[in-house]
Amino acid sequence: MLTFSRTIHTIDAHTGGEPLRILTNGLPAVPGATILEKRAWLKEHRDDLRRFLMNEPRGHADMYGAYLLPPVTAGADFGVVFIHNEGYSDMCGHGIIALGKVLVEMGQVERQSPVTRIGFDTPAGFIEARVAWDGQRAGEVTFRNVPAFILARDLEVETPGFGRITGDIVFGGAFYYYINGAQAGLEVRPEQVRALIQLGAETKAAVIAKARIRHPLEPGLDQLYGTIIDGAPNRPGVDQSNVCIFADREVDRSPTGTGSSGRAAQLFLRGQLPLGQPYVNGSIVGSAFTVRVTEKVLVGEFDGAITEVTGSAHISGFNQWVLEDADPFPTGFFFR
Repeated sequence: MLTFSRTIHTIDAHTGGEPLRILTNGLPAVPGATILEKRAWLKEHRDDLRRFLMNEPRGHADMYGAYLLPPVTAGADFGVVFIHNEGYSDMCGHGIIALGKVLVEMGQVERQSPVTRIGFDTPAGFIEARVAWDGQRAGEVTFRNVPAFILARDLEVETPGFGRITGDIVFGGAFYYYINGAQAGLEVRPEQVRALIQLGAETKAAVIAKARIRHPLEPGLDQLYGTIIDGAPNRPGVDQSNVCIFADREVDRSPTGTGSSGRAAQLFLRGQLPLGQPYVNGSIVGSAFTVRVTEKVLVGEFDGAITEVTGSAHISGFNQWVLEDADPFPTGFFFR
């Protein structure tokens, strides 16, 4: 008789082409007073669940997901922990956009027209999302991000395959190394994705070896998440195109929400983007987010910026995942 030791349901969505697998059942009670504490507990005690959902044969090397949790602050409606091929994120803009779309579309929050507000507690801090609602469909989602700032400017690193590369380390909800692809002879185009992955992986390793990554207010965020490579627009209507290589060589199909936030802050703090001016950031697959800086703030000793990012998401599936008792891969495998 066929029996299953695990049955899990998810709603799958994508934001600008980047997947988000949202767990709707099967998550145990997660202890912890903060989302960072809850994330640490999940990493130590229930990482099998992440691997089950992200790894092959149920997922793939570029899968991404989210766990919804009870809120931990007064202004929040949900807590959220984001997962990927390597582990757990500090924040995820495309994930917030997809969650906003799904929660409103499925009636999981009290819907208000023309805009429904949803508050999220994330490891990086509190995020407020505003979801367009016309009474029938959920539309664009705009989220107000945690403060962004430049940690290091014009940091040079040596890479095995591309030589010397220069860029900025910027926090936009997670730390990224921002570089222009032209200095490595690359453009942000799908046909160059293998070389872009190599550049992202080599620069991430070089920056980790050279620089001290630290958040001035929250030590739980002290890690370099990835490299963001920008270049000339690859479609009309965008100010630039970029691709984020993060986690274990994972490629973001969207323009990257936290990455767009960090990019706008970087340009603003360098005097290249006026306060309030929209900046349209394109992805490697041709999707786009619009981001603007709404105010200047201080983040510890660093000048920083508050940004708002706008994008659209779409539901792609309602899935039931099972683990047959005899399955030789109970937590899947990572294969690229």
